Amino acid sequence: MVTEIKYSATNTYVIHGKKGNLLFDTGWAGTFPAFCKALGENNISLQSIKYLLISHFHPDHMGIAGEIAAKGCMIAAADVQSGYIHSSDHIFEKENNKDFIPVVDAGIRTFPIGKSRGFLKELGISGEIFHTPGHSDDSISLWLDKEKILLVGDLPPLYELEMHQGTQIAESWEKLLKLKPKKIYYGHARPYEPQKGVSPDTKISESDTYSLVKKITKLIDKGRSEDEICQKTGADKIFIRDVTRMYLTHQNISVQGILDRIEIKGK
Repeated sequence: MVTEIKYSATNTYVIHGKKGNLLFDTGWAGTFPAFCKALGENNISLQSIKYLLISHFHPDHMGIAGEIAAKGCMIAAADVQSGYIHSSDHIFEKENNKDFIPVVDAGIRTFPIGKSRGFLKELGISGEIFHTPGHSDDSISLWLDKEKILLVGDLPPLYELEMHQGTQIAESWEKLLKLKPKKIYYGHARPYEPQKGVSPDTKISESDTYSLVKKITKLIDKGRSEDEICQKTGADKIFIRDVTRMYLTHQNISVQGILDRIEIKGK
């Protein structure tokens, strides 16, 4: 039902519907060729994707949305996201990113969040889309009924929940956990199965982790892929993925802040 298309620092997923496929999130601007290659490696054609659903319109999740839409795929946005669709345009303009193609409003289908089941049913998908603010006001999560699967974008992982008590993040998770998911797909972390109660271990064995994290964040800013960061730093991929997620999901976080949160994960 769900295929992970791994080609950038952002986890991208294809949900296979009986009447067409739904793409959940994209990577940074400039990753379109890698995206197409990753689709081919998974025997999925770009033409089979009817809609692109974006968990939130931050640059690392909507970077190639315009390019994908130009190939015939329509972008679907919940009404709670309508005021945020172009919120990242200025970021790409500021860095003069020539790979960025803005989303064309005419290629967007907006649907009421309360009627998301009807939208998904058109693709032969049984599920629902929820408004889950916390990381951003436009954040949404996708629920698949039969598989009991959640795709939550950059909603902070469950192992950090104790840090967010009394916040919108906690409220969003409270709503989602009532569904009793069997598997959770994150935007920047490995899938998690709550019933098993096991989170991927992150071992930090480098003598100078502070410098390593600083180098990784600089490469993330340059839009480097996980494989490229691994080659340039020699760091473990699991560690790189955790640093990436912390860096991209916590606004203005410091290097020490990243290390502190990874420490919490390892408890």
